[in-house]
Amino acid sequence: MVELAKWVDLKFSFDYPVGKFPALIEQLRGTSIRLEDFVKELTTNQLTKKENEKWSIQEHVGHLIDLEALLGSRINDFENNVEVLTPADMSNAKTYAANYNTASITNLLNDFKTIRLSHIEKLEKYNNSDVAKTALHPRLNKPMRLVDLAYFFAEHDDHHLAIMRRLINI
Repeated sequence: MVELAKWVDLKFSFDYPVGKFPALIEQLRGTSIRLEDFVKELTTNQLTKKENEKWSIQEHVGHLIDLEALLGSRINDFENNVEVLTPADMSNAKTYAANYNTASITNLLNDFKTIRLSHIEKLEKYNNSDVAKTALHPRLNKPMRLVDLAYFFAEHDDHHLAIMRRLINI
């Protein structure tokens, strides 16, 4: 089995055309559906089991919820024409403190879907010039457009889905 690269080690080429934006929105919209499908047959034990003190499947779902606040902040950053995007908390303190394993997976999925759909509704209103605006990504230290932000978050979703898939088999 191929080992999944660490998120922070990945490099990104932000070179999609603006016209890719609608497809990226669909990818973002699909995450909640894929999450629901993914967890529907899993037991509580499978959802909350940890390996080597790393996050459980349920904690990964919680982390995706936590990152929606960052997505919202960065969407607002583009609207406000900031030079540098809101930085992520790379310590993931919110996820570690949340105790997501005691939450209902149904509630977590509903929370994620609700906030993600609110972001999608906002994104769908943008035009070509909005989607082409740039701001500096603080960790990558490179310009990012709104189309790139959609790509970045879609990739982040898939990264965590890949980790969750592997956790089923441990």
